Amino acid sequence: METPCYDTVILSDLHLGSDLSRAKDAVKMLKATPFQRLILLGDIFCDLNFRRLTKEHWQFLSYIRKLSNPKRKVEVVWVEGNHDHGLSDVMSHLVGVEVYQEYAWESGGRRYLAVHGHQFDRFLVKNFVFSRLMTFLHLQLQKIDFTQKRFSRLLDRVNTAWLRLSPKVASGALTYARLKRADVVFCGHTHEALNAERDGIRYYNSGCWTTPRATYITVDEQEVQIHEYQRTDDSDTGEERSGADSALVEFPGESGLPADAEYESVCG
Repeated sequence: METPCYDTVILSDLHLGSDLSRAKDAVKMLKATPFQRLILLGDIFCDLNFRRLTKEHWQFLSYIRKLSNPKRKVEVVWVEGNHDHGLSDVMSHLVGVEVYQEYAWESGGRRYLAVHGHQFDRFLVKNFVFSRLMTFLHLQLQKIDFTQKRFSRLLDRVNTAWLRLSPKVASGALTYARLKRADVVFCGHTHEALNAERDGIRYYNSGCWTTPRATYITVDEQEVQIHEYQRTDDSDTGEERSGADSALVEFPGESGLPADAEYESVCG
């Protein structure tokens, strides 16, 4: 069965520089998924320390640079996340893509809006320095976590649940989408893939690429889908989930790159 060519693919929270980052799998997914637009929806980096980047992390950046070549006829958009802050100018030169605070486009009679989502995380906004400290400590923990990083991933999930990030970000994003007259809004930040609807506006979260169940979103004129990346080289498999099947959110109150010559993701 031929893979469809999607209008847009969205992925977020790859956290290059982290030991949990699944950069190699992200490249495989992009090469296997034809699309016309790629939106990197924030927190592609873990922090500003490029010394933490591994060979696989640089290969991901190399592939993004290849995709951004005008000859490829693929639009690549980078929406800044809280971990990417301060890298906008670097990214524009390093991988040749535009960096936005938010990005909007229209297709099939609908208006779409992509924003990372940290803007709706009040705890982060009010405790920015503390959040940076916790990020640093989490990175150090990954270095000594010899349980295949299970404890590090568990800590990430517990933190998300304790702060109720998913419902808070979803509620804030839907309110903002209404103000921006958007029909569909996309966020990352929470590391939990889900979808919701309020007042006729759809919300989708793209999840993350730091857990065994990495997820991404595809958009075409017919539908928006949340997909779970399926490995082809080992027994860790996943399955595709449509927007209707993915988790629904319950709302709170308002709130030197290496060469890479492959271009499998380009629609032909």
